[in-house]
Amino acid sequence: MEDAAIVALYWSRDEAAIAETQRKYGAYCRTIAQNILGSWEDAEECVSDAWHRAWNAIPPQRPDSLPAFLGRIVRNLSLSRWRRERAQKRYAGLDAMLSELEDCLPDPRGVEEAVEGRALTSCIERWLEGLDREDRAVFLRRYWYGQEVRALAKEWGVGPNQMAKRLQRLRKDLRRSLEQEGMTV
Repeated sequence: MEDAAIVALYWSRDEAAIAETQRKYGAYCRTIAQNILGSWEDAEECVSDAWHRAWNAIPPQRPDSLPAFLGRIVRNLSLSRWRRERAQKRYAGLDAMLSELEDCLPDPRGVEEAVEGRALTSCIERWLEGLDREDRAVFLRRYWYGQEVRALAKEWGVGPNQMAKRLQRLRKDLRRSLEQEGMTV
């Protein structure tokens, strides 16, 4: 079923919307949650919660991109759950992923946080658009989808050390780009 038809089901409050969403985007959303949480059970719960959030959000929202809309919901739910359970140290992979980005992103605490957040988003989007397709895919799979370095390396047919160096190069390039745009890193 096409995304527009699924969104129309949500707008008409037809419960088939959830079944169609699950069928088309269930694996995609579970992968995002699994990469962040490291637990299939927790990922399943986040995905179920995401369907509930989508049901409550559509309407009034009408997403232009249903996979991006659902991916954002499940990612945010997964990150919230990860933060709640962080004291238990159930998955150190997210700690590693976030710490890798610390050196190239500005500190979010500040008086002008909202304005800087929008400006930061614009800068990162421009930087991503300037990357070649493969580098953009590698960066997003690591830092948006939370895919492990080892899995990325295997997928691209390189060693984990090579992939780690590639990611380091991309982070340095991001930092340089943000600094050139006047962002305090």
